[in-house]
Amino acid sequence: MSNANRPITDSDILYEDNHLIAVNKRAGDIVQVDDTGDEPLDEKVKQYLAKKYNKPNGAFLGVVHRLDRPVSGVILFAKTSKALDRINKMFKSREMHKTYWAVVRNRPAQTAGTLVHWLVKNSGKNVTKAYDHEVKGSLRAELHYKLIGELNGYYLIEVNPVTGRPHQIRVQLASLNCPIVGDNKYGYPRGSLKKSICLHARKLVFEHPVKKEEVKIFASLPRDGFWERFEVFGE
Repeated sequence: MSNANRPITDSDILYEDNHLIAVNKRAGDIVQVDDTGDEPLDEKVKQYLAKKYNKPNGAFLGVVHRLDRPVSGVILFAKTSKALDRINKMFKSREMHKTYWAVVRNRPAQTAGTLVHWLVKNSGKNVTKAYDHEVKGSLRAELHYKLIGELNGYYLIEVNPVTGRPHQIRVQLASLNCPIVGDNKYGYPRGSLKKSICLHARKLVFEHPVKKEEVKIFASLPRDGFWERFEVFGE
């Protein structure tokens, strides 16, 4: 069964309380409905909640952020309208601290740094172009990165995005001549047969919108025969 057709189970849940639920998204799942007709992740989570709590009329679920279809990792949903409103504000004010892991084939020239580009998305082709200066219609994108390990000729990079632009990490790493493994849209020589790329939302850290205490959510790496080998590098 492909990921697009697999339901959400307890093993996919990373965090849940009365206000929030976080899921370890599988590569291949879409977060919200699109023109493919595949069942989106938010609907799968609604079905999971409706079944778990015996809600025949369905469960409320608010989408607060997204991950690209070929990307895996932690994604957070709101279970109440109050939590949705507060979490949305936290994302806009950059109070949600996101950490991604990416595997690349080329070692970056600098082992750590900050990347700033101006991005323009072509919605028709679903591709983003990065410029090193502001151009008409562009959005500023910033991220911090550091090289954290090497395994069998592949390099693991930790990325902390400051902004959240479409395809930002993918196109910005490609600008370093470090396209993400499997991401042939942004320069990797071949795509993945599993329709996934080696980009994983590893960690989300934030202050709980209701309880006002720090929440840290970790997402284990996909077990696909390749990705999980990088778990040796810890958090």
